[in-house]
Amino acid sequence: MTIATTERLVLRDWTESPADLARIYDIYSREEVMRWLGGGAGRMTDPAQARERVHAWRDRYGPYAGRWGIWAIEPRGADRVAGSVLLKPLPGRDGVTPSDDIEVGWHLHPDAQGHGYATEAARAMLAREFATGTPQVYAVVMAGNEPSMAVARRLGMTHLGIRTDWYGGAELETFVLRSAA
Repeated sequence: MTIATTERLVLRDWTESPADLARIYDIYSREEVMRWLGGGAGRMTDPAQARERVHAWRDRYGPYAGRWGIWAIEPRGADRVAGSVLLKPLPGRDGVTPSDDIEVGWHLHPDAQGHGYATEAARAMLAREFATGTPQVYAVVMAGNEPSMAVARRLGMTHLGIRTDWYGGAELETFVLRSAA
């Protein structure tokens, strides 16, 4: 299902198609991607894990009826997905219980970085979320992940410094964007 579109992108559900499963594995098995996502926890080591990941995403975000989730970023006319964009409640200090704070995030394959896809996809998701009346959305980034911090800045997000409010108290560079409404 298509969640949003931009001039260059289609943001859609990840599927169990062979191409999507191969791309999920190719993204989430890479050390250069996963080191920024929980320090590598959850790194895939077997292609069969891609199907399990799609099922886990559906189970986790299904109750939100498409408002929140993790979606494929598909450049129009491209032969493969660039990565993922997410919008979801941040897990609280216990690392599990959803908080009232909403997170926008992105995970791109290295071959898709540097084209503005993360910024464009995140901008579409932010507009969509602000239209629901959400007053602010956060981006949280592991220290040292300069490319993701640059995306947050391009989105107009304000850097709040390091916070430990979410993800089990992990120290994360935190950015916020407040609704203009």
